[in-house]
Amino acid sequence: MSTPFPAGRRPRIGIGGMSVRSAAFSPHRTTYDDFRVTRGAELLARDAWTRPDGDLSGSVKWVPLLHAVAVPGGPVEPEAYRRLKGELVDRIRQAGPLDGLVYELHGAMGVVGLEDAEADLTEAVREALGPRALISAAMDPHGNISRRLATALDLVTAHRPTGHRPTAPGPAAHGSAAGQDAARTRERAARKLVERLAAGKGRPHLAWVQVPVLLPGERTSPRLEPARSLYGRPASIEELDGIVDAAVWAGWPWADEPRCKAAVVVTGDDPALAVEQARSLATEYWDLRHNFVFAAPAGDADACVEAAVASPARPFLISDTGDNPAAGGAGDLPYMLGRLLAHGDLAAGRVTALHAGITDPAAVAQCFAAGVGAAVRLSVGGTHEPHELHEPYELLGEVVALREADEVGGDVAAVRRGGVTAVLVSRRKPFRSRADFGELDPRGYDLVVVKAGCPAPELSDLAADRRLALTPGAVDQNLARLGHRRVERPLFPLDPHMPAPDLTPELL
Repeated sequence: MSTPFPAGRRPRIGIGGMSVRSAAFSPHRTTYDDFRVTRGAELLARDAWTRPDGDLSGSVKWVPLLHAVAVPGGPVEPEAYRRLKGELVDRIRQAGPLDGLVYELHGAMGVVGLEDAEADLTEAVREALGPRALISAAMDPHGNISRRLATALDLVTAHRPTGHRPTAPGPAAHGSAAGQDAARTRERAARKLVERLAAGKGRPHLAWVQVPVLLPGERTSPRLEPARSLYGRPASIEELDGIVDAAVWAGWPWADEPRCKAAVVVTGDDPALAVEQARSLATEYWDLRHNFVFAAPAGDADACVEAAVASPARPFLISDTGDNPAAGGAGDLPYMLGRLLAHGDLAAGRVTALHAGITDPAAVAQCFAAGVGAAVRLSVGGTHEPHELHEPYELLGEVVALREADEVGGDVAAVRRGGVTAVLVSRRKPFRSRADFGELDPRGYDLVVVKAGCPAPELSDLAADRRLALTPGAVDQNLARLGHRRVERPLFPLDPHMPAPDLTPELL
């Protein structure tokens, strides 16, 4: 195989990026301290293929730069973004000439006052790298890929979901299904870049097209048709002669920018074939738009509570989807707590429910001051700026459990009123596993309610039945309630009767 490098010189490839999901309608703000920043040897130790004994390391000189990832939240504070962007760009410049970059993005990062944050970051990265280096991006399929972003990239791929049961998004735990998807995508981006450099090839053609459909991940689960077949097509397209990669993005529905919509990119050395396959994939997505369904039965909060109370299935799991912290929700809305206690059987204690976890550090501190067994009067939730959704809930109850210094949730308190036990946390915390509840065993309750979209596998396995409650909040599944102002219209499902769009791909 021909190589552009003199004998004995290995290509120098940087590794870095910045990933976070930002919910534009959330009052929460993501700060610098919310990011986990990985540099140097720690970044090289993350994947087998970058380690000294990795199968690519003999032919490549890996150059670790910086990777920053944060738990999903509200938009990133400008100063935090500038600081991380500045360090990444500086490290690229200080690294000396690089032949390529394995570049990890999400596609759903929002920054206060900035449009298309990933494109802004990538243009700065491109300028620092110079025009000859190839950028190979690994992205999440629930992000957005604008024309501006795609133009600044040379190779791009997205997760190809394997049909695993969904896990809550965010910095994925090692070995989790979501983490494995991200790791596989990183490796695919790296190997395609190395192959490209080794073959002496430059930038391939990118056939890019956006599809005016915007659906949440709870309605595009790869475990169910039609998403299963749709997400399965890129791997077969990639096998065609003249094609390098194919990828599908569902878009990020909880942002409010023109880039927010589904997209397809097919990368290849055969431009006509790349365009043909991109058009086919985009057309299929459009044609299937009415067929995507929620991954579990869904309804409003009261309907879900009524179904759970009436059901003999125990425990019955309800997802409070609109305030899901793992998608960027503030985690402080007491709406679902109010709906639980509005039900006579739950208020009277004839039926029991465990509801986790409302973020309210002041209420938690009050519980710790009172102690286990004490009666308390709390103003729960609504801790951000005044808004109709952030009205606090007055909770009179008994403190039944306290736990200090949870790794994610900080101090944790549980308060019982009637049959409802509310778990309060001092920091936003998704509840994904049995261990997250501490001494409170969810198996001992009739209902278990968590702030989540599709619950993590361990909770799904625990539940005898489940529902998705379409509750209000910053990550409302009912997009029409959010008040998008800056997305491009018409857009399905906001405009359900819109005319068929032009899905002709553009070669970049």
